[in-house]
Amino acid sequence: MNNHSIVSRQQWLAAHSEHLLREKQVTHQREALATARRELPWALVDKDYRFQDAQGSVGLAELFEGRSQLIIKHFMFGPDWQEGCVGCSFEMDHLQGALVHLTHHDVSFAAVSRAPFSALDAFRQRMGWHVRWVSSAGSDFNRDFHVSFDPEDIVEGKVFYNFTWQPFVCEELSGFSVFYRDEDGRIFHTFSAYGRGAEELLGSYVLLDMTPNGRNENGPQHNLTDWVRHHDRYDSGDQVDPTGRVSSADRGPSADCCQRS
Repeated sequence: MNNHSIVSRQQWLAAHSEHLLREKQVTHQREALATARRELPWALVDKDYRFQDAQGSVGLAELFEGRSQLIIKHFMFGPDWQEGCVGCSFEMDHLQGALVHLTHHDVSFAAVSRAPFSALDAFRQRMGWHVRWVSSAGSDFNRDFHVSFDPEDIVEGKVFYNFTWQPFVCEELSGFSVFYRDEDGRIFHTFSAYGRGAEELLGSYVLLDMTPNGRNENGPQHNLTDWVRHHDRYDSGDQVDPTGRVSSADRGPSADCCQRS
């Protein structure tokens, strides 16, 4: 940093004006990618997936809440975990402000995890989130969308995740899936993003990428697990081991495999 180029204001302006052309090029590429994404083929959802919330059993169709589009966050929170994934929690912190705008633009949102609803609701209240969060315990939903893995899903040490076979790291992994419900009530799976596929929603990264130090993820994992913690645990002294699991003397392990490729 001490050897960084220092120039006159005119030279600064010239360099930044030239760089702006690259920024605009990326913006246009992103817009074209979003258009191509919307043109991808859909798949009919022909299973009656059931979830649990405070009122009891609810179906996938009910999560639309009368809207035609639904985004589901595959939130890493396993059946025996004490708390939710750190990376998924980081994402949820960013999503809170967007939810009211989405619901007024024909998009519903829900988080889905395999932990019991009581555990999900307790953690949601601890985090201060206002989001619909349902349990998929006893359902094939997580396995069908390749974000939860039982022993039979592991083949030669690998699982199918993010559209490819890759080494097994966690029994729960992160993602987003998008659905559309037509006037006849048919539900279609339109898109899924896993790992870093939805990283653009992380406004903290957008801001850090503007700074001289950037993301500054120079710890052992070289990703968000080097520094991100649950927003109420930054002074806790929690540590992250090589698998992305967070541990402290008083709580034992939780997990974060959100940064899988």
